[in-house]
Amino acid sequence: MNSGPPRRGKFPITTTGTVLLHIDFLLTGVVMTFLGPMLPSLSVRWSLNDTQSGSLIFAEFFSSLFGMLLSSLSVQRLGYRKTLIIGLALMPLGVALLAFGPWLWGLACICIFGIGYGITTPAGNLRTAEINPRRSAAALSVINAVWGIGAMGSPFLVDLALRAHQPRLFFFGTAASLVVLLGALALTRFVPDTHIEESESAGKVQNIWQIRILPVICGLFFVYVGSETCFGNWVAMYARRVAPADHSFATRMPAFFWGALLAGRALAPLALKFTRETSVARIGLFLALLGGVALVVARGTTLIAIGSLLAGVGLASIYPISVSLLASWFGKASRRVSGAVFGSGNVGGALMPLMVGTVSTVAGGLRFGFLVPLAGVVFMLGFYSLEQAKIKTFTTEGTEFHGGRLAEENLDDRMNP
Repeated sequence: MNSGPPRRGKFPITTTGTVLLHIDFLLTGVVMTFLGPMLPSLSVRWSLNDTQSGSLIFAEFFSSLFGMLLSSLSVQRLGYRKTLIIGLALMPLGVALLAFGPWLWGLACICIFGIGYGITTPAGNLRTAEINPRRSAAALSVINAVWGIGAMGSPFLVDLALRAHQPRLFFFGTAASLVVLLGALALTRFVPDTHIEESESAGKVQNIWQIRILPVICGLFFVYVGSETCFGNWVAMYARRVAPADHSFATRMPAFFWGALLAGRALAPLALKFTRETSVARIGLFLALLGGVALVVARGTTLIAIGSLLAGVGLASIYPISVSLLASWFGKASRRVSGAVFGSGNVGGALMPLMVGTVSTVAGGLRFGFLVPLAGVVFMLGFYSLEQAKIKTFTTEGTEFHGGRLAEENLDDRMNP
């Protein structure tokens, strides 16, 4: 019998993590979008062409793929809080070191904070959906709207640092903010913070690729993240070339896209109260299509700004809606496939911006490069139009895909032929 005094809890503050998750998304919104407004400056600093500039974005998202793949395993074994701590330990390191060194050093630093982002973001999205089971689409829209606040503020913060001729102030300030959040997570305890054990039927799955809809959903996330990244990261460079006399305005141009994305995500919960998810997605993608066309045909900064606004508000609801539908598409297997789905998104975020730079270099202008995300919007519009019409497009062994819903009663039979 232990007669000593009771042990004091190691973590005096207990929380569901909602506030800390929103702060995390705010800061990662800055981290994962500052390359866009900073790209013209970095391309001059390192004497890069469009293909080489695109490689910076490629490094950011391709490295985060590895974090995405680790995230699901880390949540299963360590819980959400420790997973977030691991990611937040890497991000400030990479951001701070980016203030120094040549191009290859910069690529390495980008990879460091990219991996950190890849670890934290799926965990944050899944944690938000898990603690809001009855309103996951709305909750995910809100937290991704907070991400949009950081993304919208990023161009202004970069512009302030560049106008002061002190870009290092941006890098060090962002890194310091991430360290403060890391300390807050270290002093708290999430309740609950245990992964949900897989059911017996889900545990029998040997290969998630037996789910025949999985490649299509991976393709959807590939194209969405890639298209969003293309618009957000290349529009500043595009505006700089259209209006070379106003560097400050060009640097702030991504704020039009991210601000519209923020507004759309803030309004999405209201729209979802009256309209089904697929209808909201279809309307948004039509607006994004108009925005992409406006960017391709733009001859001045006014049309670039309009195109950025339309693309941003149009894409705003697509990601949270798609995440919220994972349980409907995959049923009990949604946790198992999350690594592949989120990882596919990051592959798109890596490859599609690189394709924009390559097309621009070969064809002679970013106008042609923006055809890449425009094609991605067309693909997504086709996907959600088919789903909206409830066309039986994806058929597996006895299980059909109807309007965004899987016949879950046949899930085990389909996954275990």
